Amino acid sequence: MRKTALITGASKGIGRELAHLFAKDGCNLALVARSAKELDSLKVQLEEKYKVTVHTFFKDLSQPESAQALFDELKAVDIDIDYLVNNAGFGDYGSFAETEWDTYEKMISLNVTTLTHLCHLFIRDIKGRKPGRILNISSTAAFQPGPMMAVYFASKAFVLNFSEAVGHELRKDNITVTTLCPGPTSTNFGEVSGMNASKLIKNIRIAKSADVAKLGYKAMMKGKPIVIHGAQNKFAPFVIRFLPRKWVTRVSAKVMDNSA
Repeated sequence: MRKTALITGASKGIGRELAHLFAKDGCNLALVARSAKELDSLKVQLEEKYKVTVHTFFKDLSQPESAQALFDELKAVDIDIDYLVNNAGFGDYGSFAETEWDTYEKMISLNVTTLTHLCHLFIRDIKGRKPGRILNISSTAAFQPGPMMAVYFASKAFVLNFSEAVGHELRKDNITVTTLCPGPTSTNFGEVSGMNASKLIKNIRIAKSADVAKLGYKAMMKGKPIVIHGAQNKFAPFVIRFLPRKWVTRVSAKVMDNSA
């Protein structure tokens, strides 16, 4: 029997590339995104190319109780999930005090609350039934504070620490939790968040979403706890551990600066 992967934020970028990788290996898919047009187009493409079954769910996962609603919809049509990919998330570039609270409320809801709730729901569903694998998309932002993107950086630190802890708890249950930490990647994230204005984006090589997805997919299938894309991105978290926290914050602030 074919396995099924649930991918959030599947219509673009890393999520879209991951959908192709799962389908190429003969895995059925449950894809979630807000864009019905893009998701329907991807469904047709995947089914025609790989001969798999693709179910689409159009949802804004930043809304309260959206995780439970998605889980209930899957159960209502008898879809069991073997692979959970929490890819949906967003950030916003700007001063914390000058950004409207509504933006942060939605960001925390999507990046933290929904991701955590989906993990809780599907781990309980998979546990004792069959092997399972979870891939949570974090970021290299998880390793340091991020002035001008304070809440986003903090949310990704939560994803990393949460995933490592839960993965440790599940080591005897045949369920693995992998955290993918990409650096700047060629998705629409930088444009939507406003991060493209920062020195970080202007002065660093941007990774291809297909390459990041492939690395995360392979790590997930091997059950690795954490994977960081790019040699430069791997170096920074190593060095950060040996520096005073105030230095790390100051350097991060300079990198995130958007002045000319």
